[in-house]
Amino acid sequence: MSIQLKTSAEIEKMRVAGRLAAEVLEMIGEHVRAGISTGELDRICHRHIVEKQGAIPAPLNYRGFPRATCISVNHVVCHGIPSERKILKNGDILNIDITVIKDGFHGDTSKMFFVGNAPEHARRLVRVARECLFKGIEAARPGARLGDIGHIIQRHGEAHHYGIVREYCGHGIGRAFHEDPQVLHYGTPGTGVELEAGMTFTIEPMLNAGTRHTRLSTQDGWTVTTRDRRLSAQWEHTIAIHEGGCEVLTLREEER
Repeated sequence: MSIQLKTSAEIEKMRVAGRLAAEVLEMIGEHVRAGISTGELDRICHRHIVEKQGAIPAPLNYRGFPRATCISVNHVVCHGIPSERKILKNGDILNIDITVIKDGFHGDTSKMFFVGNAPEHARRLVRVARECLFKGIEAARPGARLGDIGHIIQRHGEAHHYGIVREYCGHGIGRAFHEDPQVLHYGTPGTGVELEAGMTFTIEPMLNAGTRHTRLSTQDGWTVTTRDRRLSAQWEHTIAIHEGGCEVLTLREEER
């Protein structure tokens, strides 16, 4: 494992990339409505990243991924491929995952959205998933270990009887989209890599309404769904570890 500690100058560049990624999620919210396709949402995000921000959408052509964003609807856990055929309808929930590259550095974040009147059980799942994210962020500080982050997320999610996805996790990030270490959303306190200033990584818990088990599409090789076809929810932020704690590099204005 080779963890790349970032300098203050590199973290400043990641702060810029993170802010741009957050801005895309702030921009796209008004377009999320019944009747629009996930393909159209992707095009709006793509145009904004390239034309308004002068940045690069990192997912596009990454290991063959065909679109600029990942949009995962209802029982899709992650890596949903935007499509003209996927039309949003009232009651849907969806995750929009944005990663931009600016000046050679990545900013990676995702947010859950509701289409119209989502049922209360869906709203509860989304709320608890977000709570898991911020509990994980609160545990991230120098001297803590990755197992501490995973444990607090797992404990909170399972206390609400949700399945914690294990096959997909957070990751180091910087000049590369995915770096060491892997950031699991389950674990044992006091185990794993010790956190130190200069580390930058994502925390992105995925919670399933049913079991934790997932299925990878054999058709496109990307789309991950819940095996039992029940709902899934995910939130994601990129963070930097500092001497006094951590900084969320992708914080949106609504969260400040």
